[in-house]
Amino acid sequence: MKSVAVRKSRGIRGTISAPGDKSITHRAIILGSLARGTTVVNGYLPSEDCLHTVSAFRSMGISIEEVQTAGGPLRIDGKGLHGLSEPSAVLDLGNSGTGLRLLTGVLAGQDFFSVLTGDESLRRRPMRRVVDPLRRMGAEINGREGGNLAPLGVRGRRLKGIAYALPVASAQVKSALLLAGLLAEGRTVLTEPLPSRDHTERMFRGLGISVEIKGAELSLEPPSEFAGCEIDVPGDFSSAAFFIVAATIVKDSELVIRHVGVNPTRTGLLNLLSEMGAEIRIENRREVNQEPVADLVVRSRPLKGIPIRPESVPKTIDEFPILCVAAAVAEGETVVRGAEELRVKETDRIQAIVRELSKLGVDLKELPDGLVIRGGRKLSGARCLSYGDHRIAMALAIAGLVAEGETVVEGTEWIETSFPGFERLLRSVGQ
Repeated sequence: MKSVAVRKSRGIRGTISAPGDKSITHRAIILGSLARGTTVVNGYLPSEDCLHTVSAFRSMGISIEEVQTAGGPLRIDGKGLHGLSEPSAVLDLGNSGTGLRLLTGVLAGQDFFSVLTGDESLRRRPMRRVVDPLRRMGAEINGREGGNLAPLGVRGRRLKGIAYALPVASAQVKSALLLAGLLAEGRTVLTEPLPSRDHTERMFRGLGISVEIKGAELSLEPPSEFAGCEIDVPGDFSSAAFFIVAATIVKDSELVIRHVGVNPTRTGLLNLLSEMGAEIRIENRREVNQEPVADLVVRSRPLKGIPIRPESVPKTIDEFPILCVAAAVAEGETVVRGAEELRVKETDRIQAIVRELSKLGVDLKELPDGLVIRGGRKLSGARCLSYGDHRIAMALAIAGLVAEGETVVEGTEWIETSFPGFERLLRSVGQ
């Protein structure tokens, strides 16, 4: 088991770039494989999660190669919506819930049989939220607990578009159904209870696929085919979030983060931190492949606790571990409600946050759908566990920057699923 030791920082300073956006990279690989012709993906994230998605499509006959050198653009030679081949082995998506759920949508409409699985953590995560509406479209999907748990066996069928109201705001479920809708007969209409991240819809538009959006309703009329193109992947806001909070809570800090995706369905953390008193300036706003991008300038400021309402959760869902670190340092009480979705991530993130931040001296109370953090207490270094969760591991490392003594985070090998080079980058800007 890999571990990282962190000590109190004297300031976070410098100019950095966040790694490529994981969510956008997954979608670029999937849609590039389903397109007709060549797609070139610039700035893609070569993390373990995304490389599992690459491997899956290679197993289905798609040529995906790095251009020129390692870390260069990714070239995908797509064969069209129905150009995939039946894989000869089980498709292993590792720890990637995005990969497993989105591929289930793609494979439900193919003309062959496939099996999808993942690591022990992923095999515990609920899949019925995707499987049930896909079955309504005509999919034949089997798995443990009636299709709720992987491995999932998918027998491709001819699908029909449906009208479906999502019971929870989930970009993964929405995207799986939109991808299945590309392969279905007739219109697919989805209604969201709250807005979730919209990378799939934006990339559809960039590829010339028409998606109508009216309020909470999305409507897709499937194309006969679509052509590959060039896709530029911005920096991942969820990865940048760890450095945004670090530069906010460590005294004498000033950090510039270049070329970060600032999609409004992803940046709830910026709004919440600003409400807490953070100083974050957004500069050089622009748009790249339908996605808003900007540079962020962050300076350290004292924070105050705030109530976090349920409607803020979908736009901040991946940033809650690091937001809780900010709340632990803030003066006063932060109350999180309506965040029960955190219990079905890579681990039960509510339980993990309460257990591990308590070791550092934070006063927390666990709630069924969130937690209460009474901030402002002095933190002390401790030995902490990641629970096999990359975001818990990185959040605890950032907490160690403001704790007295040494903080050791065990299980940091999981960081490679989303942020290769995290430790090296942290040491380059931390004093």
